[in-house]
Amino acid sequence: MSTSQNQQIQITKAATTKINDVDFDNLTFGSVFTDHLFECDYINGEWQTPVIKPYAPFLLDPSARVFHYGQAIFEGMKAYKDDANAVWLFRPDENFKRFNNSASRMAMPSVPENVFMNGLNELLKLEEAWVKKGNGSSLYIRPFMIATGTGVMANPSDNYKFMILLSPAKAYYAGEVKVLIAEHFSRAANGGIGAAKAAGNYAAQFYPTNLANKEGFQQVIWTDDTTHTKLEEAGTMNVFFRIKDTLFTAPTSERILDGITRKSLIELAASEGINVEVRPVLVAELVAAAKEGTLKEIFGAGTAAVISPISGFSYQDVYYELPKSEDTYASHLKEKLTNIQNKLTEDTFGWTVKV
Repeated sequence: MSTSQNQQIQITKAATTKINDVDFDNLTFGSVFTDHLFECDYINGEWQTPVIKPYAPFLLDPSARVFHYGQAIFEGMKAYKDDANAVWLFRPDENFKRFNNSASRMAMPSVPENVFMNGLNELLKLEEAWVKKGNGSSLYIRPFMIATGTGVMANPSDNYKFMILLSPAKAYYAGEVKVLIAEHFSRAANGGIGAAKAAGNYAAQFYPTNLANKEGFQQVIWTDDTTHTKLEEAGTMNVFFRIKDTLFTAPTSERILDGITRKSLIELAASEGINVEVRPVLVAELVAAAKEGTLKEIFGAGTAAVISPISGFSYQDVYYELPKSEDTYASHLKEKLTNIQNKLTEDTFGWTVKV
């Protein structure tokens, strides 16, 4: 291994690389990681010298607060390589802002921009070979922060660890997705942490999603916690509904994550002349539209899959199949957005940032 100093980041390079052992054509999402990771500790009120080092397990005290009180947040981002071998990020400023919003809600320290952005850029420069060219190929980026302070007192931690992992990814093919509309379980509640990318939000979804899986559904469309009459998110994604020729999606709130893919699709759809309404969408509206034949599409939107079309939904033990069509808003918008991300078309929105 070799160690150097770069822009106040201590860099220790791995002695060998795993890249030659990776089948980039057959990747399971989020299971393969690059040779290095970024790490920066927050100790007694101060951020320490950040490091880039070989990817490896690390030790934590059994009483670390993350294990006992769940102070853990994360982000999901992607890097892309264009035909000229330049590496690009998609709206990283939005991820940085949302990360610190999550930190604030979880009583965790904000990560300085120079730590987050410089660390990410230096890590990507070191791992540039892991970013493969071609629409459908990307490098998934997972920034996260956990509470490392010791002791089982029910208080916020005094120490934290911020890290960035990189994982090569191919196009996310989930197959046919059928969903169950939640009638009892909720993803989040008013006053809660639904708008934060907190680890506990996702853990709480596993049980009701497992129940849906046993009934033959791949995901759950979550409803509001009070009345279960408003449609909110699909699985871990924001969700859009096309009724006639209008796209509907719920407004962000304390319960709904401010998705970066979601807000990009809203802007992109408007630029394509597609009518978009951001307002509460009722379960009753969806059922009525399905019965009338005016419900044309439902799709989830998020970083991993970009857009995930939904083939049908079940509510109160009645299943509603959606019409099959090749000319969908989902396919049109996905192509437009991924072309921007991969620098195959001009980015008129200013969303892409060169590493």
